[in-house]
Amino acid sequence: MAQHPPARGGYPQSGRWSASALVPLKRGRRVSVVIPARDEAATVGGIVEAVRRDLVSAVPLIDEVVVIDSDSVDDTYAVALAAGATVHRAREIRPDLGTRRGKGEALWKAQFVTSGDLVVHLDSDLIEWGTHFVTGLLGPLLTTESVMLVKAVYDRPLLDASGHEVESGGRVTELVARPLLALHWPALAGIVQPLSGEWAIRRSLLEQLSMPVGYGVEIAALVDAARLGGPEAVAQVDLGRRAHRHHRHDTLGPMAVQVMAACEARLEGAGAALRELVALRQFDRLATGFVPRETAVDVRERPPATSIEGYAGARVGCARHTGSGVSS
Repeated sequence: MAQHPPARGGYPQSGRWSASALVPLKRGRRVSVVIPARDEAATVGGIVEAVRRDLVSAVPLIDEVVVIDSDSVDDTYAVALAAGATVHRAREIRPDLGTRRGKGEALWKAQFVTSGDLVVHLDSDLIEWGTHFVTGLLGPLLTTESVMLVKAVYDRPLLDASGHEVESGGRVTELVARPLLALHWPALAGIVQPLSGEWAIRRSLLEQLSMPVGYGVEIAALVDAARLGGPEAVAQVDLGRRAHRHHRHDTLGPMAVQVMAACEARLEGAGAALRELVALRQFDRLATGFVPRETAVDVRERPPATSIEGYAGARVGCARHTGSGVSS
């Protein structure tokens, strides 16, 4: 993995790169911030407003802030739009390609409506964070040409519904992702947050990747980046502290299935084992006993964007359409 002069914990800290110092390093390249969101009206507006204020208006580092709304039933779309983002409903992007439900689907569809040469992904449910997340993730991409993917490193407290810290977060990371990396990709065992929703990537790599439609998208990108560019193509940056809303423990099962399926699909010789839907059976304790509850977990993947007819034309269209970016 690419390393820079160490700071806290051996990783460069986000403060090493200021927004103003990064602007001349763009050298004509465009930068997109992509925020996938589903029912995140409470937090998405503040995230968009902060990025626009600090990195569009104050310093012209970011060229577009794009929110991909994944079938929200709350006011996510309207809130993000009012905050100044370009907002697209995932199902309305390239409807000829069909629609699927999931975070990975939103990130895959985003490639057809963004024009950045560098893409920064931010989760939409952040409570404790800062725009230094964006500059920190961009730093290695703008200063080290061999780096293709940048993953966030941070302290990750787990907050309950009232906002109180109850334990450290990352349960799927510790119980699923990290053991899988140790077993099959030990060269990536040093990745602190393999499932972090904050990551930056060169489009030249992103558009070559097959992308799981669900929560397997982050670990898939990590494994594929190392496969295509070697472990040294992956860098990590310490962003400090990050907090987001708590997921109920019974919602973690489908996430774990998608992470495991993404890894299984990347094991040598596993092509024949690829599946589309996995029936996950969980149990609820009721007065009558344990009652099974079955969830159909989508573990399908989208092909590389470069393999889709019209993809290149879509990017050109985005770059030329002045209304698709953000203005100061």
